[in-house]
Amino acid sequence: MIRIGFIRHGTTEWNLYGRMQGLMDIPLAHIGRDQAVLLGKSLQHADWDGILSSDLDRARQTAELLASSSEIPFLGVDERLRERGFGVLEGTTLSQRIARWGENWRELNLGRESLESVLFRWDSFLEENSRIYDGKRILIVSHGGIIEPVLANRYGTVVQQHLTNTSLSILGFYTSGWRCDLLNCSKHLE
Repeated sequence: MIRIGFIRHGTTEWNLYGRMQGLMDIPLAHIGRDQAVLLGKSLQHADWDGILSSDLDRARQTAELLASSSEIPFLGVDERLRERGFGVLEGTTLSQRIARWGENWRELNLGRESLESVLFRWDSFLEENSRIYDGKRILIVSHGGIIEPVLANRYGTVVQQHLTNTSLSILGFYTSGWRCDLLNCSKHLE
């Protein structure tokens, strides 16, 4: 079976300002590029076979910098690894969301992609790539809005606080099923 290392993309300017990104194609900030290089250096002697990425710029840039600084091959992008769509919330800060839609904005239908759709994309990706990369160790650079619900709903691992930018979470498949062996590790940033 495939072994998976989930990596949240590096920091963007919108992360720094607290803007919800969703499907908006925001590039990495300078600090995000530095984070990706630091992660790559920390993985130089690790046993990973390749890197796949979301096609959104912030994830693809993270993956490319990670690949060049670690010498782990960049295998390409897959749109199924994109961030969850957040509809009209994209581009807004928390204070703007509260001002426009009130304290209970999370409970409103504002165009957010459904959990079912996010999980369907993941299931489709995993089914296809488990065959292609059977027996391999693959790093996946994606987004908090897909990694967190996938970990919680497919692998029983609830993320207590948001994933850190460029954090690494590792999933392994055992006789008892999938298990999260590492969660939200960002030691490379220390």
